[in-house]
Amino acid sequence: MKPVPMPQHSAVVVGDDDLIEYAEFAGRLTDASSVVIKPHFREQLSVENKADGGNYDPVTVADQAAETAIRDLIKQTYPEHGIYGEEHGFEAGRCGLTWVIDPIDGTRAFITGVPLWGTLVALHDGEKPILGVMDQPFTGERFVGSRLGAELRIAGRRTALRTRPCAALSEARLQSTHPAMFSDDERSAFEAVTQRVRLTRFSGDCYAYCMVALGCIDLVVESGLLPYDVQALIPIIEASGGVMTDWKGGYAGNGGQVIACGDRRVHEQALRLLEGAARTGR
Repeated sequence: MKPVPMPQHSAVVVGDDDLIEYAEFAGRLTDASSVVIKPHFREQLSVENKADGGNYDPVTVADQAAETAIRDLIKQTYPEHGIYGEEHGFEAGRCGLTWVIDPIDGTRAFITGVPLWGTLVALHDGEKPILGVMDQPFTGERFVGSRLGAELRIAGRRTALRTRPCAALSEARLQSTHPAMFSDDERSAFEAVTQRVRLTRFSGDCYAYCMVALGCIDLVVESGLLPYDVQALIPIIEASGGVMTDWKGGYAGNGGQVIACGDRRVHEQALRLLEGAARTGR
């Protein structure tokens, strides 16, 4: 299914009480998807390729069924809300709020039995995501972010999320899903960043961004992303004290070239190295 841009309009005003209600509902959504997903993890299952031209974009019955479960619950509870999901596309709502879903972000990790994947749920107010949840049902971790704060929920405990201070790239820990996501120009810019950081690790998908929020790593640099890859992660990063933008320092919610940092000083230093590739685009 061909991705569509996020619909943009004037922001819907959402009060604090409603935002709390929506955050709890987002947890219900990921609970519903977890019931569908967990029986398939580390099991043999059929994998289809959604991509053309020799590329590989895997999808499984777990992805599709989980998004269906989420959509059904949204329609039952908030029928006036819109829905934008990776597997089943965009359905416009009537109130200006849209739920943005990636049922399994990191399907490659999922099919190889590595728990660096998660279910992403965001609530978009017409201008930006105001609520984000990343749920990892195998580990029992749920990362939640909004203007009310960011926290890790696990085993009934809630822990506030906070990025770690990091003044210089030379002290930074960087993570990115895979070098193949970059074009030639982008790869040169990315490598300029990796040559200056303390540590570079690959893999992670959505989990890496949550490790920025948790204060374990300092930056994620990626490209070729889509709205449902990033919408849920922006509120988590920002409410934890970090910053998430495109490679020009602008809005990251449409995907493309994305950088997330725990410290604005590292963000500024990395942007200077990425600037040339950001001008030329992918």
